[in-house]
Amino acid sequence: MDESDGYFGEDVAATYDQSSASMFEPSAVDPVVDLLAELAGKGSALELGIGTGRVALPLARRGVPVHGIELSRAMVAKLREKPGGEAIPVTIGDFATAKVDGTFSVAYLVYNTINNLTTQDEQVACFRTVADHLEPGGCFVIEVGVPELRKLPAGQNVVPFHVSPTKWAFDIYDVATQSMSSNYVEVVDGRGSYHTIPFRYVWPSELDLMARLAGLRLRDRWAGWSRDPFTSESDQHVSVWEKPAA
Repeated sequence: MDESDGYFGEDVAATYDQSSASMFEPSAVDPVVDLLAELAGKGSALELGIGTGRVALPLARRGVPVHGIELSRAMVAKLREKPGGEAIPVTIGDFATAKVDGTFSVAYLVYNTINNLTTQDEQVACFRTVADHLEPGGCFVIEVGVPELRKLPAGQNVVPFHVSPTKWAFDIYDVATQSMSSNYVEVVDGRGSYHTIPFRYVWPSELDLMARLAGLRLRDRWAGWSRDPFTSESDQHVSVWEKPAA
């Protein structure tokens, strides 16, 4: 495995679309593309963490020029294998700091990917990088879950999210540092495997402050891509910050 691919090397890229199959269904993808195409208008889009093209490919088919940033060459290789994948330019690099040519009407970071930046400094840098790439009036869209700390009884730091006879998955939280990890144990043909991925969870209000530091302002926040109202009971949010037109 190429260590420069981070936690998304060839072994993960090979099965990524299958392991996240529900997120590739039209019911999951179409509302995302609808909003991003609306925000892009006649302009172009920048996807941070483009992966295997789950969102970029259908967005490009809507006529929106898409440029991607991706750390994992293995994930980009899977994108290139798909129809239309060769036509999407991708910059290899850390989306917190990578620069690309041109400006964009919309930039987006979906499916909890902001949490792959494991320090507050990296997350702040990401907002500043995006702001530098946005046209005046352009928007930055993030989809991310609300931290599930309400599920933690006193003295507990583990939240399971998948339990089956052959696979167990759980998150471990450190509420003092906002660091967390997703952990997976799987048994195949009698042999067990374990892997873990580190994250940093982030609150909506903290994201708003990061946006303000980058010169962006909150325009919309919904409970999901269907644009239902965000409430205290929402387990995720889709937020849109705008770069002032002036």
